[in-house]
Amino acid sequence: MSGSNITAPFDFDIEIKRGGTASLKYEARQSMFGAADVVPLWVADMDFAAPAAVTQALSRRAAHPIYGYTVYPESLYESLMGWLKQRHGWEVRRDWIMMCPGVVPSLHAAVMAFASVGESVIVQPPVYFPFFSAVTGTGRQLIHNPLRLRNGRYDIDYDHLEQCAEKARLLLICSPHNPVGRVWSKQELQRILQIAEKHDLVIFSDEIHADLVYPGNQHHTLSMLAEAASGNGNSIVTATAPSKTFNIPGMNLSALVVPDPERRKELTKIFDTMHVSASNPFSITAFEAAYREGGAWLDALLVYLQETRDFVAAYLAEHLPEIRLIRPEGTYLLWLDCRALMTELDIDDAQLRHFFVHEAGVGMSPGTLFGEAGSGFMRMNIGTPRHIIEAALENIRKARHRVQPGSVPA
Repeated sequence: MSGSNITAPFDFDIEIKRGGTASLKYEARQSMFGAADVVPLWVADMDFAAPAAVTQALSRRAAHPIYGYTVYPESLYESLMGWLKQRHGWEVRRDWIMMCPGVVPSLHAAVMAFASVGESVIVQPPVYFPFFSAVTGTGRQLIHNPLRLRNGRYDIDYDHLEQCAEKARLLLICSPHNPVGRVWSKQELQRILQIAEKHDLVIFSDEIHADLVYPGNQHHTLSMLAEAASGNGNSIVTATAPSKTFNIPGMNLSALVVPDPERRKELTKIFDTMHVSASNPFSITAFEAAYREGGAWLDALLVYLQETRDFVAAYLAEHLPEIRLIRPEGTYLLWLDCRALMTELDIDDAQLRHFFVHEAGVGMSPGTLFGEAGSGFMRMNIGTPRHIIEAALENIRKARHRVQPGSVPA
């Protein structure tokens, strides 16, 4: 097990027990996996304490004994604008920002706002599964533009994307990509923009993992590229949030950056029909504190996650070559190619899931959750102390040597 150079106050090796906190990741294990004691490496939240500035700000707010209806203070918008400028060089205007109750509701709102019932929306599987349900659940038509896995790295099939764009109204992209871990290059994103402009596509760009990028890679904000190319980013709706960056997804507060006023009006109409509000005293407090004071914590986290990613890569190469890591350029989610393992054990996707859960005691997200293109893959969340990842890998190694081909229940 590799060492860590992280020291207090950012000690990510500390194991924090989450029992009794109504944690989905831990307390839904029985219903999700049929086993309450699996190592939970599935849903995308981390087992690390949020930045101290966040917990301190929440404690101060909780000390005020009235928790009434709230409004969004200007300081909230300023915290986001400051973060985007500092971290990504993106100067966002105050009137471009719409506060929203999470990225998934925003996905649904964008589909309803920019594609009519029966019209088509493009997704790029394997991809975060709400991308599919946001389309099919609202009566729109789903068009797949599958990513291509070539030489251990995913890329975009632009010729096929152009064919899809001829009959679509909206493109949903994930940047950085969940689950395959790609951080799209400037050239890749510019090619997408060219196709979108040619076919008058609106693009919803989910950029909630934008802060979680490993050295050697750079996140490029799609709207900034659009502004540079055409003078405006009016065809782009960007989703951003502190939820993944600072491990506060339970706060359910995100933002959309929408430069075009007409598109903001269309989205506002949809949100108004939903009668949902993201405004509560604690989500506002956590959002602002994270963006104002969480930078040093994030820098330390990225070092720790990179070390864990590299540890997993080395472990698999030495002890489990049947499982190949698709090396991520961003996010704390690893995309594991288990197709060779499936061949050796003579199993299908359902049996692969059974192997990990009931033979190895490890609960990961099955690749099929992210579309047919995820067959043969599993998604592993490494946002947890490294000794837990090491123990999970040891469990998998032992199970691999113990389980015989043809013995995994169908």
